[in-house]
Amino acid sequence: MIEITPVAQAHFAKLLEPQKEGTNIRVFVINPGTPKAECGVSYCPPEAVESSDTRLSFESFDALIDEVSLPFLDDAFVDLVEEDTGTQLTLKAPNAKMRKVKSDAPLLERVEYVIQIQINPQLASHGGFIKLIEITEDNVAVIEFGGGCNGCSQVDLTLKEGIEKELLEEFSGELNAVRDVTEHAQGDHSFYK
Repeated sequence: MIEITPVAQAHFAKLLEPQKEGTNIRVFVINPGTPKAECGVSYCPPEAVESSDTRLSFESFDALIDEVSLPFLDDAFVDLVEEDTGTQLTLKAPNAKMRKVKSDAPLLERVEYVIQIQINPQLASHGGFIKLIEITEDNVAVIEFGGGCNGCSQVDLTLKEGIEKELLEEFSGELNAVRDVTEHAQGDHSFYK
């Protein structure tokens, strides 16, 4: 479920020492399952524990997770990183923006998951994203580009050498192609003009 490195555990134990007895930590997701999802960690005094919370026990403390955040924290990782600017607590939750899908889920759900978790974060560095429109009867993923990808001169390369290659590899034997239905001609709809 959530991995907290020994260094991060020692950090939490030290932070919890001066707190009220019985205080633990709470790991949570604000706006889970949305593009605006954000993860956080806070103190959790005994009176803030809910009966529906999941409790993960570590050596010096427990981590509590509310039932809404729980499925979005699958595979989460908490670490304490030493950088030139100082020590920083990092929480990585790859499923915070979209609930992890099961391996036997319909192809549409699994492709959507890979797009949201693997592909869109890469495109976001250029201000872009893709949206899955449908999977056709002949197993072609129909996508539409948005943001910085709409009107970009490199969109064909991004589609063929990036997105299609990654999706066909991920869904070998299930997905046959990826087709773009975006109107890329320059115009009012274009991100870059």
